[in-house]
Amino acid sequence: MSDRLLTHLRHVDLAVPDYDKQLDFYSGVWGLTTTAEDSGVAFLAAEGSPEQYVVRLRKAEEKRLDLVSYGAASPADVDTLAERLLAGGVRLTSRPGTLDTPGGGYGFRFFDVDGRTIEVSADVRVRQHRKIEEKEAIPVKLSHVVLNSPDLNRTRQWYETHLGFRLSDTLMHPRMGEAMHFMRISNQHHSMAIAQGPHTALHHVSFEMRGLDEYMRGSGRVIRAGFKKVWGPGRHLAGDNTFTYFLDPHGNTIEYTTELETLDEDTWHPHVYDFSQPEVTDQWGTANPMNELIAKESFNDVDHGCFVAPPV
Repeated sequence: MSDRLLTHLRHVDLAVPDYDKQLDFYSGVWGLTTTAEDSGVAFLAAEGSPEQYVVRLRKAEEKRLDLVSYGAASPADVDTLAERLLAGGVRLTSRPGTLDTPGGGYGFRFFDVDGRTIEVSADVRVRQHRKIEEKEAIPVKLSHVVLNSPDLNRTRQWYETHLGFRLSDTLMHPRMGEAMHFMRISNQHHSMAIAQGPHTALHHVSFEMRGLDEYMRGSGRVIRAGFKKVWGPGRHLAGDNTFTYFLDPHGNTIEYTTELETLDEDTWHPHVYDFSQPEVTDQWGTANPMNELIAKESFNDVDHGCFVAPPV
């Protein structure tokens, strides 16, 4: 696919067994706003974002990633993408039509090469949002999502071929080889990254803060609330963004970040960074060292919700 039809990341939807605990966390200490809730499903918005919601929580017997949602510019682009995916042998779980989630819109869902559900939509109503003020340490918007794949390059190729993602940078290790691809659909360094993992699962979800002070204040609030800090605070080399990673109540890794790099797409050439070098993982040198325990946390549990035999 030569031209890009996706515009941005909309929301990430999570299924969790202890729904009340998860909702209390995201709507309390993490700083999102519950905008709608009904029968074990909650929609949470970021106050600085025009998206109707950036996280959907659903009560379920087993933890899983329900779906990842992206925006398109128009219903015509939604239809065009659906036709291209069908022609490319991608399995659709719904045809383009009216959405019944908050904000409505026009969209459809399909399986990616790892069997996770992806949604693309257009014409979703803009939510009334606001400027986040100085020292207000709550998420401005959803920044990016990182996905674990047992076949890193197969997944990269699928997203490039079918959805128009482009490679920004790659992390590698002298012993392990390629470990992560940072992928973009705009001049934002990455809206998604693909991590090499032992199984298909969510790696982490990242939320953008207003600035450095708000990022640090938010990180401190989560630490003081007693939730596990996995890694940070620090600043990555790939993407040049700050990071502090935590575990939510169900063991999903989530991140506060800010200042993610924007690129000149006409002149950008992807780098290959050796993350065994400490300045690659953390330019500042303030974060706890990357090690196998940190990596294991982000492998997450096996996601049994993924379609077991997706088309390639």
